[in-house]
Amino acid sequence: MSNHVEIDGVTLTLSPPDMSEGQWIGQREVLKQLLACWIVVDPRDLPLTPRLVGTPGIGKTTLAIAAARLRKQDLSIYQCTADTRPEDLLVTPVLAESGKIKYHASPLVSAMIRGGICLLDEGNRMNEKSWASLAPLLDHRRYVESIVAGITIKAHPNFRCAVTMNEDESTFEIPDYILSRLQPTLTLGHPERADELAILQYHLPFADEEMLNLTVEFLQESHGLKLDFSTRDGINVLRYAMKRLASDPDHPMSKDSAWREALQKCLGEDAADLQSLAERKSQSLGGSAVPMGLGDFFFSPDDPLHPDYEDDDEDEDLDDEDE
Repeated sequence: MSNHVEIDGVTLTLSPPDMSEGQWIGQREVLKQLLACWIVVDPRDLPLTPRLVGTPGIGKTTLAIAAARLRKQDLSIYQCTADTRPEDLLVTPVLAESGKIKYHASPLVSAMIRGGICLLDEGNRMNEKSWASLAPLLDHRRYVESIVAGITIKAHPNFRCAVTMNEDESTFEIPDYILSRLQPTLTLGHPERADELAILQYHLPFADEEMLNLTVEFLQESHGLKLDFSTRDGINVLRYAMKRLASDPDHPMSKDSAWREALQKCLGEDAADLQSLAERKSQSLGGSAVPMGLGDFFFSPDDPLHPDYEDDDEDEDLDDEDE
């Protein structure tokens, strides 16, 4: 397909699709769920735009890439940020050398026109104004309006979309009228040991077996303690450890020393003691203890001076008076 298209007299330059490779390992059910969202079961039916939710580095983008490859459709990825503007999402004017204005279609609009798939990555980092510009695209209307170019762009029938969202605090709260258009929610969990090992081996087939096992054991323990270390973190630790081993062949480090250094440099000193880190995280979240008021420090619960003291005898007298 041409990299240029004309809509209502306005020529748009399309963005190239993403050519990244992505193999999805394990968790086949969530892959099936994503593919099901994009199926159309009747000419009157419409595809869904699901939310892919999980911690950073868990594989949400890889899942979308793998699904697009299985459908044999071009994939475009738009990275959402806090300062994303509606024109960034849709059509951006650019001043050409001739002095004329040229219009560049975003990855999203390019996928709409080509009939490809667009992944809006980290969608809950984007502000409401930008989300509002997508409201007609995400319901039965399936179009966007570019105020900058002065045109309405309809989505190709084959166009599909998904949104990834991280579970962290550095995000915006998406308004309900948008969330109602982004359904269902598909949640990605941490992989099991065999799958996580296979993922590491896929990305780092040259990695030392002993270091691979150290990394997988660390990740599995952290998952069990509900810490936020992801498979991506493991890949970075392992990659740096292998580089440290190769950095000084005349005075090589031991594998264990190289791995420990990589763990500290990539994830911080606290990562060396997962149990203590998990305990501190639990305490910072308030733990399971019920907070005490000032009265609890000075008076026992059965003391008449305690703020929450209840006199059973007084209650009985009140009941008698009611009778």
